[in-house]
Amino acid sequence: MPGRLDAAPADARAAAAAAPLPAAPPPLVSVVVPVRNEAPNIAPLVAEIEAALAGLPHEVVYVDDGSTDGTAAALRDAERSLPEGVPLRRLRLRKSCGQSAAIATGVRAARGEWIATLDGDGQNDPADIPRLLRRAQAEGGAVLVAGHRVSRRDTLTKRWTSRVANAVRARLLGDATPDTGCGLKVFPRALFLDLPRFDHMHRFLPALVLRAGGRVVSEPVNHRPRLRGRSNYGTLDRLAVSLFDLVGMAWLQRRGSRPILERED
Repeated sequence: MPGRLDAAPADARAAAAAAPLPAAPPPLVSVVVPVRNEAPNIAPLVAEIEAALAGLPHEVVYVDDGSTDGTAAALRDAERSLPEGVPLRRLRLRKSCGQSAAIATGVRAARGEWIATLDGDGQNDPADIPRLLRRAQAEGGAVLVAGHRVSRRDTLTKRWTSRVANAVRARLLGDATPDTGCGLKVFPRALFLDLPRFDHMHRFLPALVLRAGGRVVSEPVNHRPRLRGRSNYGTLDRLAVSLFDLVGMAWLQRRGSRPILERED
């Protein structure tokens, strides 16, 4: 009988050792960064994101939109250089599907309650993310906090095309957003997953959120000149596509209504 008494604790220890470890709690915010051929910007931006979000439960989700340069290798190097426990997740699309598809892929894979999107070229400042996140938490509910690049550090052509696109979009869609093209935005993950998805949808997120019954607020953010690499999405092509999609977005708005919840019983 002594053998049986000794076996019980041993069996318990073995069962405890075999039991799966409890899953790590989800992060508060997931930073989703779509990139295409941005190898020189990976390491500097990852370092800036980690410095900006130190002390906040977070993860960084990079989506490589079919890059043909050294972006994939730069992401592997960045992951290895981070301290243990700092989560950098790498997703790669087999071929380039565009920025909207990359963002949607990252948001679906993200584990955070809140999503912060950030352009991968280094022009958005990660130091603005905590402030936009605080604003989103204070607003609560279905809210999109959009960055507003008050002082843009871009070429004259980019500034001109953006001004034209913003004016036309605001007139047709009434989304009350001065800078819908800013890549820096914060919103609940669940809100994004409920939106209709289509190519170039990231340019119309404010209008889509309003159509879904949410709210949109803008916050001034820092904007910096591009220091490394070059833009991988043509400015004039982007303007032509945006104007074409604007017609479809206007149709989508007319086919829906903005639900307003009066009360919840």
